[in-house]
Amino acid sequence: MQTHLSHNDITNKSVVLSGGVGAARFLAGLYQIIEPTTICAVINTGDDIEFHGLAISPDVDIVMCTLVGIIHPTQGWGIVDDSDHCMAMLRTLGAPDWFMLGDKDLALHIQRTALRKQGWNETKITDQFRRALGVKATLLPMTHDTVQTYIGTPAGEVHFQEYLVRDRAKAQITSIHYQGIATAYATPDVLYSLQTATGIVIAPSNPLVSIGTILALPDVRQIITQRRVPAIAISPIVGGAAIKGPAVAMLNHAGIEVSALGIAKHYQGLIDGMVIDNVDAELAPAIAALGIAVCVTDTIMSDDARKANLARTSMEFMATLA
Repeated sequence: MQTHLSHNDITNKSVVLSGGVGAARFLAGLYQIIEPTTICAVINTGDDIEFHGLAISPDVDIVMCTLVGIIHPTQGWGIVDDSDHCMAMLRTLGAPDWFMLGDKDLALHIQRTALRKQGWNETKITDQFRRALGVKATLLPMTHDTVQTYIGTPAGEVHFQEYLVRDRAKAQITSIHYQGIATAYATPDVLYSLQTATGIVIAPSNPLVSIGTILALPDVRQIITQRRVPAIAISPIVGGAAIKGPAVAMLNHAGIEVSALGIAKHYQGLIDGMVIDNVDAELAPAIAALGIAVCVTDTIMSDDARKANLARTSMEFMATLA
């Protein structure tokens, strides 16, 4: 399928491989310090799920709603000041309610589902939404194909959202499976954005179920490996713990050391530099020994100023690697 976006929309941008909350916060910082139209987020869609017959793209919506300033500030997902009248009625009718959908949130899912039925692909839908909401950055879903992350547990495989939201990530992880990845392809826009990027950032997202799905698509890893521009990663692990989400259990399952050093080893060959938190400064020499430059800074994005500071420091660091 030919790209529907003009090359002018996706050429010569800073490309950020993105999951949900962590990536959205970094992008919000980037949005403050550089021209938003020069930003391109390539976003994981392995978390996508159908619920009550509606097509839901959690990471795409988290990034989009964060950049437009309507995300719930403490949750990092959902829309601020939303109501739940529809879910309350569904609950009364005996319908599943474990995946919370606010009334404003539902509008995104209803329209996405309707446009899909009209034959629109995910890139076109996302571009329509971000323009309607006033987001100036380019947002690219990773694929037009159906890829869904499943988590193996002692009771059987469950969709990632069931594992994370319904089951509160309590089950032991026995496998991580990207269902559909064998026949999926990155969109032409995603590949072109990486080929023409001015720099590539791997956001502080889960390396396995957010970034891993993007990297598992054909040609994505190869293009990044063969890049002629700098690439950096921001560690999602600080002081041996994840800032948000079930990354620790997943890294343990995959045999990846739960540290900034473990993340650096995981991304070795894909990046020139690694941004780590101040509390992990002692790991800098070991990361540098891998041939990866290190930037030590505050990576906790608890407010707008700290988001902007991390983005500024990361971009300045990446520029030194060019």
